[in-house]
Amino acid sequence: MGERAVTTIKTLCFVIAALSSYAALIYRLFQVRRSWRDTAYRALVITLLLQCLTFTMGAFAMGSERFLGVGNLAILVMHLSAVAFCVSAQIILLYWASATEESGRRARYWLIIGVALDTLLTALFFIADGPGRPAEDFNTGSGRPLILTYLLVFMVSQAVPCVTILRQCVPYARMAGKTSLGQALRMLSVAAVILFLYCLARVVNILTAAGGLDIGGWTLAASVFSALGIVTLSLALTISSWGPSVSKLLEWARGYRSYRALYPLWRDLYESSPDIVLEPPGAAVSDLNYRLHRRVIEIRDGWRELRPYIDRTTGGDGQASPKGSEESRQAFAEAAQIRQALHAKRTGTIPDDNADTGDFEDRDTDNFTAEVVWLTKVASAYRRLAKAR
Repeated sequence: MGERAVTTIKTLCFVIAALSSYAALIYRLFQVRRSWRDTAYRALVITLLLQCLTFTMGAFAMGSERFLGVGNLAILVMHLSAVAFCVSAQIILLYWASATEESGRRARYWLIIGVALDTLLTALFFIADGPGRPAEDFNTGSGRPLILTYLLVFMVSQAVPCVTILRQCVPYARMAGKTSLGQALRMLSVAAVILFLYCLARVVNILTAAGGLDIGGWTLAASVFSALGIVTLSLALTISSWGPSVSKLLEWARGYRSYRALYPLWRDLYESSPDIVLEPPGAAVSDLNYRLHRRVIEIRDGWRELRPYIDRTTGGDGQASPKGSEESRQAFAEAAQIRQALHAKRTGTIPDDNADTGDFEDRDTDNFTAEVVWLTKVASAYRRLAKAR
């Protein structure tokens, strides 16, 4: 892969990371009026600002070697803000876990570490004549001890927070369960793993270059991990706001899919027993939850209306059940019985041993959701039987 292509891909990765950071920041800023007094919210906004600065400087450094007239200053600012950004992310996690005096004490501890690391990196940068070095030196180290030390210190400053965040997120995510906070912590764990892989890949790039080894296009792995990790992190830092809305949308989509899947079965039962319908059928789904409940009830009522026509001595219309789970075979058998019973009702044929002479054997489901899942399986089998005719 050519040098120009490598540079283009690295720049693109910085741009993707920067755009995801700005998107997350803007999204969170819409909540500033009602959330600004919350310490965790302020820490989150500061983190996103630092995240934006980090990757804006990264993209700028890929296109220019001078910033404010100083050589490689964009790289230094990028690294300093990256350290501050990691420290802020750690502080956010502390406040998410518990806003106590202990959290405040540990937050101050991390702030001291961040200031110390930024001071050390700034000193190493200027002692190593960072402004006068080629920008490539800060990718490879070029075997120069001071620059190599600078880069390794920076990578350690990035890797350690990834490990600590991961160690804290996993137990807290289990405690939080399926709440929006739990989702955020699990996604933050994934981001920490990806960014730790970025650190490993970056160290490999530095050490192989220092040892005179050329690993070619594999140097891009660090940039890809960085962009992917930051996108995941941006989602993790905002999911508590948009996660519930997305969950409701997905729940609505699942309900609508079930509503449509039940239609062929409901239609034939309705045509056979029009009195099962409480309201005239319509195409509107504005009140989907109500309509789905009605459709399930009407299917069950129509099913009961067929009891005198269900032949208890057969499994339906004579077709063999497909191979699969016991539940799938049962759904197929129920669908086949419904088809047989509908035909019997149309022709006025009442079996001698019909289901009306005994208890109606409804499937016992635990809740409405389970009922919808079961009837959807029956409706799917019913539709396949209809197509097979």
